[in-house]
Amino acid sequence: MRNLQRGRVSHPFLLSLAIAAGVVLIVVGYFVFGPAPTAFAGRSTVQLHDFGGQDPSGVPAELKSASLMERGEYLTRAADCAVCHTAKDGVPFAGGLAFVLPFGTIYSTNITPDVETGIGSYSDADFLNAVHKGIGKGNTKLYPAMPYPSYTYMTDADALAIKAYLFSLKPLHAPAPANTLSFPFNQRALMAVWSAMFNADKRFQPHTDRSDEWNRGAYLVEAMAHCGECHTPRNPMFALNNRRKFAGAVQAGWRAYNITQNQAAGVGTWSDADLVQYLANGHADGRGTAAGPMGEAVDESLSHLKAADVAAMVAYLRTVPNAASPDLTEPRATPVSVVQGEPSNARGQEVYEGACAGCHGWTGVSPVIAAASLTGARSVNDPSAINVAQVIIGGGKRHYAIDAENMPAFGSTYSDAEIAAVANYVTALYGVKGSSLTASSVAKLREEN
Repeated sequence: MRNLQRGRVSHPFLLSLAIAAGVVLIVVGYFVFGPAPTAFAGRSTVQLHDFGGQDPSGVPAELKSASLMERGEYLTRAADCAVCHTAKDGVPFAGGLAFVLPFGTIYSTNITPDVETGIGSYSDADFLNAVHKGIGKGNTKLYPAMPYPSYTYMTDADALAIKAYLFSLKPLHAPAPANTLSFPFNQRALMAVWSAMFNADKRFQPHTDRSDEWNRGAYLVEAMAHCGECHTPRNPMFALNNRRKFAGAVQAGWRAYNITQNQAAGVGTWSDADLVQYLANGHADGRGTAAGPMGEAVDESLSHLKAADVAAMVAYLRTVPNAASPDLTEPRATPVSVVQGEPSNARGQEVYEGACAGCHGWTGVSPVIAAASLTGARSVNDPSAINVAQVIIGGGKRHYAIDAENMPAFGSTYSDAEIAAVANYVTALYGVKGSSLTASSVAKLREEN
């Protein structure tokens, strides 16, 4: 009787346990496994070969009759390959760029056609496996610093056009430095599990109820320019969390800002012309100037795209769902008067007066060039002041897509405490809310610059 009673009592317990486990799995699944990049637009997708509209992949109309090398070069620019595969002051595409992560450092690889250290021995199938699946030659599992979860949406034809262009380059013998990842992140085999969970391994599927321009923009933003890799937050497994698509994230020590239609934190108040100018030139009057990784993306990639492609990207971005960033408010858009009286941040004002005011001015509107104006810039209206500090430390890192003198680096001129002071001064003077950076926080940012 006791055994029977224990058996009868256990059934409700086991049922409750099963329900609880199911709820946990659903909750975990919700936060870990997100929707596809364009899922917000509905389920009206078809395979590309079944799409009745204009093919959104490939090159724009101006280059349809261009040679394979020319088309490949354009697509290589659109995919922004050079930025990640070029070390600081290094040869383009020879690799060696360091990606400093919380669990170690990894280095980009050589993608010139060198047989020993590059991709010279890659077949078409090898190259497609790397681009779409994150699997290098010899079944080497790639880390998602190579954005194959985005590139997986690239068509075979476009990926192979990029390969053709890369194979036209001069082979360079340039072995990548050894990665320094800690355990278990140094176990490449684990990436097979990660990829199975978070890499769709699917080519782009256009939406039949959207315009040709929208689909072209979606292809460029998602499959080629991989904007989400920086601008979308990541889930606990470091995969993109498309439930907060383009809501902004901190990557490589810089803050990639919210680019949804949110009016306070995003680009909801920007005109189409503002967005086009910013993407094509890295500057929009009253909105700010691109620096750091975004500046590099403009210089190496976006500024080389045809006008119709930039416009298509804007058309697509306009439809991404609104997402808030609670710590950000709409930037202060009006110039300020010169600060009167005893400043609360004397050292910050002293540094600004000596190193910054000559170009940036005292009202937020530069007396020298529009690109140096601070009024309306998101970075000086960001209470974290991450990007302000980074641009002071390392400079603008521009080549330069706009006609202006590059923002110089002051990292070796001023101490961590002085950089924190001037960053706090700038955000208090020109932003909605001042920052409270410390010397220790600036020291950490230096490690990632």
